[in-house]
Amino acid sequence: MNWQAVFDFAASLPGAERTTHYGGPATKANGYPVVTSAREEGSFCLHIDRDTVEMLKETDPATFWQTPHYAGWPAVLVRYASDDPERVWATIEQAHDAALARKPKRPRKGT
Repeated sequence: MNWQAVFDFAASLPGAERTTHYGGPATKANGYPVVTSAREEGSFCLHIDRDTVEMLKETDPATFWQTPHYAGWPAVLVRYASDDPERVWATIEQAHDAALARKPKRPRKGT
């Protein structure tokens, strides 16, 4: 697993779009980020609710983790070298579905 595989998978989901988030590559659904690139080598950022973040960190800390930068935010870092890639793919789908279920983001003024 690598960034290109994650990016392509997330972008292939219904209603997903390839875009940017804070200047880096990302996929979004309904205007909300799903996966974004991460500064931390060997990982990408998955945008998912805080309860799920905590559950993922508790059940598989070797795959799902956070730096202080992400603590308290609805986002978790995911290591590409996961022992359970099927769970990673399923979690990306879960984050995507949750983004689609949210009220669409309104465009910012001037864009």
